[in-house]
Amino acid sequence: MNILSVASEVFPLIKTGGLADVAGALPIALAGHGMHMRTLVPGYPAVMQRLAEVEVVATFEDLLGEPARILAAMHEGLDILVLDAPGFFDRTGGPYTDATGKDFVDNWRRFAALSLAGAEIARGLLPGWRPDIVHAHDWQAAMTAVYMRYTGLQHIPTIVTVHNLAFQGQFGAEIFAELRLPPEAYSVDGLEYYGDVGFLKGGLRTAWSITTVSPTYAHEIMTPEYGMGLEGLINARASDLAGIVNGIDTAVWNPETDAHIARPYAAGSLKQRAVNRRAVAERFSLEHDSGPIFCIVSRLTWQKGIDIVAEVADWIVAEGGKLAVLGSGDQGLEGALLAAASRHRGRIGIVIGYNEPLSHLMQAGADAILIPSRFEPCGLTQLYGLRYGCVPIVARTGGLADTVIDANEAALSARVATGFQFTPINAEGLRQALRRVFKAWREPKIWARIQNQGMKSDVSWENSAARYADLYSSLISRV
Repeated sequence: MNILSVASEVFPLIKTGGLADVAGALPIALAGHGMHMRTLVPGYPAVMQRLAEVEVVATFEDLLGEPARILAAMHEGLDILVLDAPGFFDRTGGPYTDATGKDFVDNWRRFAALSLAGAEIARGLLPGWRPDIVHAHDWQAAMTAVYMRYTGLQHIPTIVTVHNLAFQGQFGAEIFAELRLPPEAYSVDGLEYYGDVGFLKGGLRTAWSITTVSPTYAHEIMTPEYGMGLEGLINARASDLAGIVNGIDTAVWNPETDAHIARPYAAGSLKQRAVNRRAVAERFSLEHDSGPIFCIVSRLTWQKGIDIVAEVADWIVAEGGKLAVLGSGDQGLEGALLAAASRHRGRIGIVIGYNEPLSHLMQAGADAILIPSRFEPCGLTQLYGLRYGCVPIVARTGGLADTVIDANEAALSARVATGFQFTPINAEGLRQALRRVFKAWREPKIWARIQNQGMKSDVSWENSAARYADLYSSLISRV
């Protein structure tokens, strides 16, 4: 079975979040199920620089106003198709924002072009290859399903995966005339969304199937609290909705072989983590004592609950804990954490920015990872924590609730606990969880048992890939 994946980022070529990890790991996991996935990704400078050998396999004289090419390449086991459109993607800054952090004003055109290219590949643009299924990720690629529905390709199964419903790709109605779609596409059954054009809304309306990245999040987005205005549409399509939890690349994230950490270790040699713990303390200028090191590896935003962490930071220090933070985001939250670090030198350390090797070291050396997200479609950092014996402390929401077994009395007695969940998702809820964490930390046998149980968790892509393979097969059976 041939599958075309359309995504705005894919690890290890370009990454801003978990979407890239999924787009990079799923094709490799599916190969074991006899499925061949090719991934279409924009030709950002970072992508173009990393690809050694490319082949031009198709051209566009006018792709929504710009000339473009489709390039084919292999990269670390991934079959990559690159939309080489310099007018859209050869820019400084990130995939979606300029060097100042502002959204590119033509993001609608850039990602409509990516989606249109995906639809043309589905039509047979590439010599000798045509997909049986098209799988689009988030709003940046959701228009692929729209173009296919309204340009005669509705017979080819399509899937739209929602990685985060908060980002919807909503633009003014005036852009519709430039999308090169028939008038009937601007309707309640298509792109029209509260008088605007909704890229994700259109994809959710027109795709054959909708998936989210955890079962709990699939249920949550059917409610007004988490549905972000789309809960009515999602409820109407409930029979076509599935939640499939993400996995991680266990070859990249492996404490026994990780080149980014100071000392490799396994579940049976947790004492070796002490070398990594010291390295984390030195990197963040933390004192060397017996207090637990809590880490955060995250975008520093309200959604991720970073304001909650800022509110309890002084309390963590007063209780004897230390805090190491890696991330960037809202300037106000960055400032609040930096102020806390200034108040508590040697107890709180902050690194502003994104650093993949450092994130590996933190998972290998910190004692616990804080993930107080107000909503979390799946989350990957808790899976890395489980894999590395860095005990997750998570809000009870979305994929966090699905992947971490709370260390309550019953779970501890049954020896199945892998971390700590908390609710309500506020400062007091987090403090209550942390009181349990500190109690467990003071009992080394219990703490080691939680670590070991977490490291036994199956966080690979195997089970999730099997569910995707079953979904693809069920859609093909309907053709």
